[in-house]
Amino acid sequence: MSESAVKTTRRSVLGIVPARGGSKSIPRKNLRQLGDHPLLAYAIAAGLQARLVDRVIVSTDDPEIAEVGRQYGAEVPFMRPASLATDSAPDFPLFLHALERLEADEGYRPDIVVQLRPTSPLRPPGLVDAAVEALLADPTADCARSVTRPSQNPFKMWKDGPGGSLVPLVPTDLHEPYNMPRQALPRVYWQTGHVDAIRTSTILEQQSLTGRRIIPVHCDPEYCVDIDHEADLQLAEWRLVRLGSEVVRPGAPRDRATLGAAMLVVLDFDGVLTDDRVWITETGVEAVVCSRGDGMGIERLRGAGVEVVVISKEANPVVRERCRKLKVECHHGVERKEQLLRELIEARGLPLDHVVYVGNDINDLSCMRMVGWPVAVADAHPEVVAAARIVLSRPGGRGAVREIADLILSLRNRE
Repeated sequence: MSESAVKTTRRSVLGIVPARGGSKSIPRKNLRQLGDHPLLAYAIAAGLQARLVDRVIVSTDDPEIAEVGRQYGAEVPFMRPASLATDSAPDFPLFLHALERLEADEGYRPDIVVQLRPTSPLRPPGLVDAAVEALLADPTADCARSVTRPSQNPFKMWKDGPGGSLVPLVPTDLHEPYNMPRQALPRVYWQTGHVDAIRTSTILEQQSLTGRRIIPVHCDPEYCVDIDHEADLQLAEWRLVRLGSEVVRPGAPRDRATLGAAMLVVLDFDGVLTDDRVWITETGVEAVVCSRGDGMGIERLRGAGVEVVVISKEANPVVRERCRKLKVECHHGVERKEQLLRELIEARGLPLDHVVYVGNDINDLSCMRMVGWPVAVADAHPEVVAAARIVLSRPGGRGAVREIADLILSLRNRE
């Protein structure tokens, strides 16, 4: 898709949290606890709390990580292919995959991508914004990367040489740099992994996560712990206590009680408001069966100030007529449901955790992964069930909408 064909959007800075399910050094590393939260949550919080980051997504192959990511406020608009989640898989393909999926599914392409690794969890407030600001301030830069002064200088490091000998790691014209005082050696930096701010053009055109011109964003060594072994987690715990409020910390994960704050419920039609069957007469007229109980549930939601909208790919006017009877906003014959859903949410200025989407089949997945409360009817496709935070006990067209309506209202009444 050409640049001119890409949908214009105010979301110009995208945070991506890479978090695969497998890890050999520390099993399930991205979900290991640091303080009161999993490592994953610290990366998400860094993006959500950054002033200049408009959107945070988690790229994962793991359903549990996806669920935890949603609980801490990130989007999971797609699942990463297993081939991009192996021990040997480099970072670049997963970022290219994310950009390609977002553009294909939503017509969305950011100007800047921010990489937020869960394995560098201790970030000072303002570091992510500093990286974005540095990149924006220098139009010649391809990438801004967090760095710090290392405790050891590579000019004093060695590698294996012939016959069991040692040879200097870094080729140089300096005379015996390994015998020189540290202050006389070239200044060097270690990349900390806290944040990389990368122009999207660097990824797509240079096929690189850094490009040719990389600028530094300096970070105090106190924050620099790369979680690769159990001892690193212990060190991070100790530093987390020492740093106190001077580190970005996650908020509490959302629990089911927060469903009571929902302000928008979006419904698929076929398989949600109907039982997914269609009756066809000999003249070709189509008819569907709906639940009167669902209608009552929608009426009760509206009475409580919760807006209900139907988005359906089905073009048959039966969708419009049923919605007219229910007095709900209707969009039918929609090919790109996720794009319309995003526009509806933005127009209302709602946070994603105040939005519910109820679906039943795989064409609902992109919408479900976008909102804070993806809901599946009881007879939904297995992939939809896996993507849902709530799986209803009632099937589509037979009380599922009434069930989610009653649940929202019961939780709202407890507040």
